[in-house]
Amino acid sequence: MATKPHAGMGEIENEPLRPKVTDAKGILKQNREFLDFFWDIAKPEQEIRLKAIEDLIQYLKNSEKSDELKYTLKRLVDGLSHTRETARPGFSLALAQVLSVFEEIHLQTVLGYIKEKHDLQKVKKKLIRNAAFGNFFGVLALSQSGRLPKETQVVLECVQLLQSLAQYREHLKDLPRKTMVDILSETTEEVFEEVLLGALQSDLSSAFSTPEQLQLLLVAMQRFPSILKPAKLKKLLGSSSVITQDNIPKLLEVLKMAARSVKKDRVLPAVALDVLQVALKEESFEMFWRDVVVNGLLNEQSGPSSYMCYRLLGSALPLLSLPQLQQVLSGEVMRHYGEHVVCAQLPERFKFAPEMETYVGDFLQGCREPDKQLAVMLSFTKLTNQGYPVVPSFWKVVQHLEPSALQSYVDWLKDMFTHPKMESCLDFSTRRQQENQESGVQSEHCVFRMRKWIIPRLTSIVENVQVKKEEDLIMDVARFVFFHAFFDAKKPTPDIPETESTLSVPLDERTRAVIVNSFFGLLQHLNQRPVQVDASEPAAQGERRVLGVTADGTLWVYCLVQYANVLLNQTKYVHCAQQFTPQQKKSWDSMLSSVETLKKKAKKTQTAETSAFQLLFLLVGIYLFKAADEGIELMQDLQNCLEKAQEKKTKRKKKATASEEQDEPHWVEVMVGILLSLLSQPSRFIRQVCRTVFAGICPHVNKRALDTILDVLDPNKDEEESGVVVTDEKDVAKLKKRDQEEQDEKDDQQEGEEEWETSDEDSDDEAMEEDDKAESEEEGEVDQNFRLELMKVLQGQNALATEEDGSEDEELDDEAMMKLDDNIAALFSEQKKRIQAKKDEKEKFRKEKALVRDFKIKVLDLLEVFLNKQPENPLVLGIVEPMLTVIEGGMSSDSNQQEQEFLRKAADIFRNQLCRAKRYCKNVSDMQEELHDMMERVLTRAQTLSDSSMAAMGSVDMERVTSLFKRALCSFMTRRKSALSGAMFIDLFTRFPVLCVRLLDSAVVYITEGVRQHQQGQACAIVLRGLQTREVRQLLTDAQWTEILEKTVGQVAETVSSIPEYKIKVVQEKVARALELSQFLVRSIQQQKLSVNLEPLKEALQPLNLLDGFRKTGHLEDTYWSVVKHFGILKPKIEKMKKAQEEQDQQSVAKKKKGFLPETKKRKNRKKPAVLEGKQPETRDEGGAAGEAGAAGDKEKKKKNKNKKRKQQGSRGGEPGQAPQKKAKAQPGGKKKKKQKQKQGDDA
Repeated sequence: MATKPHAGMGEIENEPLRPKVTDAKGILKQNREFLDFFWDIAKPEQEIRLKAIEDLIQYLKNSEKSDELKYTLKRLVDGLSHTRETARPGFSLALAQVLSVFEEIHLQTVLGYIKEKHDLQKVKKKLIRNAAFGNFFGVLALSQSGRLPKETQVVLECVQLLQSLAQYREHLKDLPRKTMVDILSETTEEVFEEVLLGALQSDLSSAFSTPEQLQLLLVAMQRFPSILKPAKLKKLLGSSSVITQDNIPKLLEVLKMAARSVKKDRVLPAVALDVLQVALKEESFEMFWRDVVVNGLLNEQSGPSSYMCYRLLGSALPLLSLPQLQQVLSGEVMRHYGEHVVCAQLPERFKFAPEMETYVGDFLQGCREPDKQLAVMLSFTKLTNQGYPVVPSFWKVVQHLEPSALQSYVDWLKDMFTHPKMESCLDFSTRRQQENQESGVQSEHCVFRMRKWIIPRLTSIVENVQVKKEEDLIMDVARFVFFHAFFDAKKPTPDIPETESTLSVPLDERTRAVIVNSFFGLLQHLNQRPVQVDASEPAAQGERRVLGVTADGTLWVYCLVQYANVLLNQTKYVHCAQQFTPQQKKSWDSMLSSVETLKKKAKKTQTAETSAFQLLFLLVGIYLFKAADEGIELMQDLQNCLEKAQEKKTKRKKKATASEEQDEPHWVEVMVGILLSLLSQPSRFIRQVCRTVFAGICPHVNKRALDTILDVLDPNKDEEESGVVVTDEKDVAKLKKRDQEEQDEKDDQQEGEEEWETSDEDSDDEAMEEDDKAESEEEGEVDQNFRLELMKVLQGQNALATEEDGSEDEELDDEAMMKLDDNIAALFSEQKKRIQAKKDEKEKFRKEKALVRDFKIKVLDLLEVFLNKQPENPLVLGIVEPMLTVIEGGMSSDSNQQEQEFLRKAADIFRNQLCRAKRYCKNVSDMQEELHDMMERVLTRAQTLSDSSMAAMGSVDMERVTSLFKRALCSFMTRRKSALSGAMFIDLFTRFPVLCVRLLDSAVVYITEGVRQHQQGQACAIVLRGLQTREVRQLLTDAQWTEILEKTVGQVAETVSSIPEYKIKVVQEKVARALELSQFLVRSIQQQKLSVNLEPLKEALQPLNLLDGFRKTGHLEDTYWSVVKHFGILKPKIEKMKKAQEEQDQQSVAKKKKGFLPETKKRKNRKKPAVLEGKQPETRDEGGAAGEAGAAGDKEKKKKNKNKKRKQQGSRGGEPGQAPQKKAKAQPGGKKKKKQKQKQGDDA
């Protein structure tokens, strides 16, 4: 290679610089773009590999160089044996694509080059694994090219090569056999018979040796049935079919091997599915399932074999006939699977149930035969553990059932509920259950567990919106659940279908409680259920969804009330489980009358008022069946409120004065009052009812109605002003007990119940401790009064000696003593009652306070619903200040769990649904002045809170608002203690770019003028967020943008240069934010080519890395170097200092040998050989005897050091004022001190 002369090279320029370079592979002739394709193909990221292959193909198509294609083949073949495992598939795929596109390349040539390059006979022993993979991936590339079936000779050689790779199973496992199966599946029948059959003769004959060979045979049988006829199989296997009694043991062993081979993969081996298909084809499925699966694999009692049985069961579902399905799904494999599901509920156990659910779901989705669908669903439902089905009651696969199959399944569930046929179930008990239940399982217990599962199963079918069902089915299920929740049948009647099937086993109270809870859950779903529309009819754009009604517009709950009324009137055929009292019946009839009146009014003019009252009456009427006494009181309140609303409406119509016409509709306020009254009831159902009704009347809520809700939450108002309803103490205990029972019935998980009980016990213990403490304080307060009363009693009976008496030994007679005892007993009894009364009063106050707080938590539900339904209502803006008051009151109140829950929910509503709503009121032109005043008040109050946010901005006076926020920013930046935070201003700058532009200059000033380092760092973060906002850049002109950047650069340079040290955490945070801001500034100025001088910033940043402690934080150091990199300053490379390390090691060794004492004061070790005693440290580097002596005395040195240390500590321990010395570390800084100490010892 010629050398180019250079001016400063002198005589060296005429000499050759390097030896001649050979380019055997032709790499130097290729361009850089072309070579980068092969580098990307070897990368582990799949997307990069695929993109590189695509670009390589396109490059070769457009290339006119003949040697590039040749070089590509060689490079790809070489890469097949790449040392990195992720690179091999990339080169194999690239080679397959090249061969597929460029058909002029002969496959024989490529195969020959693969054999030559990856010859297993010539390769070194350590490279055998790579060479084996090279051969395999080479054949795989030929197979994937799609051209292999066209060249028969290449097919034969590929199969032979794969056969030779079978001996490298420890590396390739079963990959060669799988590739042979893939080649067979693409080979024509003619090629197989003429070319491959002879080559595969040995593999086909030994099919029962390995799973791969068996699969090869099975694939060949499926692919070429005309060639591998029974006569041919007779010659190969000795039998004309695969599934025979003689082949069962060999087949079983092969399947066990296959099961163990996929233990980690958790899949069904392909050979197992092929055997299943062959068994069906040979009409020997029963033999296969009985002898191989049940009596073979299942009896193995090993994980892989059991899971293979389950996977065979799931995979066989689409392949079996109806009788075969019934046989398989009622056998031992299903029972074994059920035991696995129950036992796998323990933590850290492998759970097969999700995989089985996938199998069943795929079968139901692909099968259109209702009989088969029903058979599978019934079989899995009948698989029970002591009466309880192992599949969950909310099993999602039911959504794939055909309507007829779904109807039949629901009918079977209802029949199983009324007439439990437990003998038809495939029931089992686990080993632990059998040990714990010596007397066996009671049939009543099994019936209860089955019914407990069936009711949630029925309700989940209705609640699952993915299930295709008609409204008749929904109503049928709702009627069935309601009937058995509250009624019993006397005689059958066709008018009531539920009476035609009487219960063979009566319902107990536990079962009825489960049904009641399930019914009210179903009722809540029906109230929120959208109207079922025809899929063929597209919904109108912007059409409001109607909830809780049927297709004809009737309320679901009204249909149930009509059905309940029919049942109440048919006393000859049915009777209520809890018979209605005359008062209940009166309330029920009045409810029906009110509903009918409202329906008549709704026909004339449909209003939200009538709809809300109608829904409320119906729901409370249904609630009569669950809680009669409460329902009667609620119904009476509703009747009174409705009458008052109608009276006031009539009066307004009669008077019709101008002032009264301007008033808001009063019915909304009345309805809100009713809902607040209902919320005082401790019932989850009533709480949901209130949410549902209030959501319907939200568009009609006025300011006074909203103020009624906010007054309840106001902590500054007492109970009478806020309208809080506190129930009597007895009612509180009763309602809390009932609510707790409902909660216990709803929660089926035992762990959750135990945790709940534990937390209750802990809270009770704490409450008892507080009561004891309070009681002791009370006793201390009343001791003086009680003592005076006791003194009076004793003095009245002359039982207390005085100085005037002068007789200390005088005793009272018996009568006086008895009288004194009675008086003292009465006094103590009165005192005990007084203490107990105070305790009762405090307990009552505590319960009332807890009830009030629980009531306010429920009231927050209404506020949350209003913000969700009416975010654009101007009334939303009036919620800001009351919610701030609620949060302030919650932060200053008690810190028990209930108070924290209330505060957490209030803060969540304020922060997420009020301040960060995606939709907000935009038309506030009529209340601008009021909004500005509110904003000023909120900002003033925000400075007293630990966290603050702002609501939406509409049409505002920007000058006034800017001055408000500028004062707030000044307060935050110039005061040492401020309740405001930088996050508030960052959020403000992000959400309101207009304000950001007006406040940005002020924020830049505080980068240097902040009162503390913390404020200066926060100013950097605030300015960075403002500059990064796209809208801010759009609002500023180019000149303004350049000016603000220039000003910011100067401020950052000044604040960075003023940092004296880097040890305090707050300084580190400030520097981090300043560097982030600097990175943005430098990048923006350089990319936009602005005329801003960056030299001051560069000069300020350069000495920053020299401060102490700067390099201890890696992230900060990386940020620093990424900033100064824009100025052309690169991070220096760290060189490994081997010599310095060696010197340090030598110093540590020398220090060890030197010891802690001078040589004159060392005590010689008598046990040490004489040759080692006079050994100098310098002789370590010499050879010969010195080196051997050093090696031989290594252990003696350690022992000597230990003895020396003990003796030194013992000798110095007696010296006054001197502590034993510690072992010296190998640090250069400790040498001088050590020498000084030794010198002092010598002088002493």
